Amino acid sequence: MSEERPVALVTGARRGIGRGIALALAAAGHDVAVNDVVEDEAVAETLGAVAALGARCAFVRADIADPDGHAALLDAAAAALGPVAVLVNNAGVSVARRGDLTEVTAESFDRVLAINLRGPFFLTQAIARRWLAEGPGRRRAIVTISSVNAEMASPDRGEYCIAKAGLAMLTKLFAVRLAELDVPVFEVRPGIIRTDMTAVARERYERAFAAGSLPVRRWGEPEEVGRAVAALAGGDFRFATGTVVRVDGGLTIERL
Repeated sequence: MSEERPVALVTGARRGIGRGIALALAAAGHDVAVNDVVEDEAVAETLGAVAALGARCAFVRADIADPDGHAALLDAAAAALGPVAVLVNNAGVSVARRGDLTEVTAESFDRVLAINLRGPFFLTQAIARRWLAEGPGRRRAIVTISSVNAEMASPDRGEYCIAKAGLAMLTKLFAVRLAELDVPVFEVRPGIIRTDMTAVARERYERAFAAGSLPVRRWGEPEEVGRAVAALAGGDFRFATGTVVRVDGGLTIERL
């Protein structure tokens, strides 16, 4: 790995926001390790688009919900492209079924938290251990993708909200722990982004746009989240860490 093209590992980069992040990082000068739990045509499309931007890329299949596989994930990314300098915790799932808060099952709760919170925590821990062993001297960064649901309650998917709120604390904790290495740790909170995950509520969101529920009355796009991540990972915000960046069209602005 050259210093000019640091390696970024993006989890859940097969499509959606993850793909948008991978492309933005490639355009900004990173080589990209694309991670997902499945390998299919969508992965091939992402790899092709990253390569078209002049970046080296590799697919690393792994389930981030399994901490026992995290070392192998980091090793595989390093073997393909070089040591990981930027970790983007993006992989996540929505609830299998939206419904009343009083009907959330333990199975659904455990599934969402395993993928959306437990997995990112232990993957971040794994890379933090490696970087602490290396010591200072190399530019590195961690960016975790949470959601406006880290602060906005959606009772029809409570387990998702709890997981995203946990990612907010994850960011603060590792920002403090890795400050001695000058490694910035950021949280990006997307709002209503046009992806397969949000497609199930498309009509509801479009009604909200029309009613003026958001200052910016449109869908956000994955590449807009990606550009925010690339800016944070690029090293220009060297005195910022533990910072939250909202990419939400003003959704979380308190208004009277």
